[in-house]
Amino acid sequence: MNDVSSFKQGEKLLLKWKGENVAVLEASSIYKPNKVVEAKEVYGTSSLEHPTMFSLIQETGAYYVGGNLHGIKSVAFPYPVQTPAEVRALLPEGKPVVAFQNRNPIHSAHFELLVCAQRDVKDSTLLVHPTCGPTQPGDIDGVVRISTYEALKEETKQEFPMFRWAYLPYSMKMAGPREAIQHMIIRKNFGATHFIIGRDMAGT
Repeated sequence: MNDVSSFKQGEKLLLKWKGENVAVLEASSIYKPNKVVEAKEVYGTSSLEHPTMFSLIQETGAYYVGGNLHGIKSVAFPYPVQTPAEVRALLPEGKPVVAFQNRNPIHSAHFELLVCAQRDVKDSTLLVHPTCGPTQPGDIDGVVRISTYEALKEETKQEFPMFRWAYLPYSMKMAGPREAIQHMIIRKNFGATHFIIGRDMAGT
């Protein structure tokens, strides 16, 4: 937030997304961060050439508000998304699950990697789980990226029934190894036991 003069600690804040009420935040802390220090500690740089650092300085409010969050409804995304519980329900019980993260349109080299990874982990299910939120300037729009996965899903569903497909509404931060670990934790919540790390999956 840029102005907290009319907002006090302990009050509740209604959060909206495109005009829709999505959550209520109970403000237990209100503070002004040092964004340069934050960027240095989180992203390893304070250069405005880093896409998330630019967003942090230019687009994020001057004050941070933290506290308990109470959901009202899920945000309506322009592509299908599922909760961790919904994705776990699609996975066979008691079998290893290899998760694949990607922020780009899928291509044939990616698919060969998926096939090899699934074969390397005996009797496993392959969870194709790309991010579809904003990434960095120059990247292809999420809706277009998802269309490439949907096309490949249709083409390969008969030959590769052990593949599962789901989409993560997550905005890449390009935070390198630290973000790679965060991606592993997220996919563990979705039921994964193994995780494919790309050569530069989060700006490493």
